[in-house]
Amino acid sequence: MTRRFLALHLPDLAIARLRRAEPDLPERPLATWEAIGSRRLLVAVDAAAAELGLNPGQALADAQAIAPDLLLRPAAREADACALRALALWARRYTPLAAVDPPEGLILDITGCDHLWGGEAALLADALARLRRAGLAPQGAVAGAAATAAALARARTDNPIAASGIEPALAAPLPLGPALRLDAAMREDLARLGLRRVRDLLDQPRGPLARRFGQKLLDALDAVTGRRPHAIQPVLPPPDLASAIELLEPIVTRPAIEAALDRLLADLAETLRRTGRGVRRLSLLAWRVDGVVQDITIGTGQPTRDPAHLRRLFADRLEKLEPDLGFERMALEAQATDPMQAGSQISLGIGARREEAVLLAQLLDRLGQRLRVHRVAPLASHWPERSVMALDPQATPPEPPPGWSRPDSPVLRLRRPLALEVVALLPDAPPAQLRWHGAAHRVLRAEGPRRLEPEWWRLPHGYRRDGYRVELTCGMRLWVCRGGAESAWRLHGHLP
Repeated sequence: MTRRFLALHLPDLAIARLRRAEPDLPERPLATWEAIGSRRLLVAVDAAAAELGLNPGQALADAQAIAPDLLLRPAAREADACALRALALWARRYTPLAAVDPPEGLILDITGCDHLWGGEAALLADALARLRRAGLAPQGAVAGAAATAAALARARTDNPIAASGIEPALAAPLPLGPALRLDAAMREDLARLGLRRVRDLLDQPRGPLARRFGQKLLDALDAVTGRRPHAIQPVLPPPDLASAIELLEPIVTRPAIEAALDRLLADLAETLRRTGRGVRRLSLLAWRVDGVVQDITIGTGQPTRDPAHLRRLFADRLEKLEPDLGFERMALEAQATDPMQAGSQISLGIGARREEAVLLAQLLDRLGQRLRVHRVAPLASHWPERSVMALDPQATPPEPPPGWSRPDSPVLRLRRPLALEVVALLPDAPPAQLRWHGAAHRVLRAEGPRRLEPEWWRLPHGYRRDGYRVELTCGMRLWVCRGGAESAWRLHGHLP
C-alpha cells in the first residue's frame, strides 16, 4: 500500500496560544521575541503585525521603530511545544499515527484512513475547518512523502493534494527556505551562488554541494524529493485495537457519557472476540469541542473482553472527565492485548475453581483502580525486613524456603520501626511497660526473646536483634525488638 501523509502548518501557533493564555490582551499588533546571542529578534508575529511589515527574524529594535505600539511578549518555546503536542493528540481523531513537526507543524500518516472521512480532500478540509474554528490559521497538504507534504504546507497556501511518485516535480519550484528549513547563514550562502529554489540544487552535482555545505543539505534535499523516507515519531504508540464514535451533538451528562462508553465497549469486545485476544490496558479518550483531549486508562491483571467487567473498572474514574461544553468524539484504544482462548471468560459449567479464579481476578482489577495491590512473595532471609517481596497481584508466588513461616511472626511489619521508651525489671528482662504515642502502656504478658541475626554479608559481625511478643493491658499485641549499637527498643510490627 502506498503511504500517504497529511501535513499541517500552523504559523500563528505561538500567537494563538499567547492570546488564549492572556484573553485580556489589547487588540494591538502582537509579536514574541527572544535573545539569540547579543541580538534580540522577533520569533512570531500576528496578522496585524505582518501587515505593518514585521516578520520573524527581524531585529527587535527595527520592529519597534516600524510599529511603536507593537505589543511584545518573550517567546516561550516550552509552552509552544506543549501546545503543539496537545494538537498532535487532538489530531489522533484522524489517525493513530500523528506526530509533531517542530516548531509549528504536524504530520499525520493517513494511509488507509481517508475513506473514513470521504477521501483525502474531505479529511484535509475537516482538519483545516476545525483548526480555524479554534482560532488558528492553518495550511495543509497531502503527498506521498512526509517531508514533501510538510514542504508544500509551508510554502503553498492552496492546500494541495498531490499524487504519489511525483515528489521531485512538486518540490522543484519551492523556495529553499520553507522547503528545506535551512538556517539563515546557509540560505544566504546559497543565494549568493544563485541557488534559491529546490530545482537549482537538483541541477547541481552532489559532490561539490556535500563538500561545501555538508551532508545535512543533501539529506534534506533527498527527503523533500521523496528519495529518502522521512520517518515520523508518533506522539503516542499506535494501539493494538481501537473503536471510536462521532457524536451528532456534544454530550455533557454522565448518563450520556456512560451510554457512549457502553457502545464502544460492545464494539471493542466484538473485535477482540474475532481476533482471539483480550485487553490488558485500555484507554478511553474524549475530544472536547474546544479541542482538548482527555483520557482515562485502566489495566487488568488477566486478558479480558468482558464489557461488564471493563465497564465497572471505568465507573469510578469517569468523574475525572470534564466535559465543559461537551464531548464531540469518544474512542477506546487497547494499548496492550494478549492472546486469549475462546471460552476462557465463560464460568458456567467449568467448575467452581475456574469460576472463583475469574471472580478473584476481577476483584483484584477493581481494587487496583483505587489502591496499590501486591501479592506477598517469600525470600530466603533470616532478617524479617528482607524475608518478603512484592509481586504483581495476578502473579504466582514461588514456593517459600524451608522454615520461612513462623507462627510468632508479625502479620504487619512497619516500614520504619518506631522508637519506644521501655521499662524492664532487669537489664535483660522482657519489657514491663512501654511508652508509645505519648502514653504509657503496661505490659500484661511478654514472650521472648527470639534472637535474630542477619546474613553475614549484609551487616557487621555481631549485629543482632532480640524480639519480644508483648500484649498490652489495652488489648494490643505488638512485636518489639531490642538491638543495634545502643540496644535501643523499637516497635517493628503488630501481631494478630
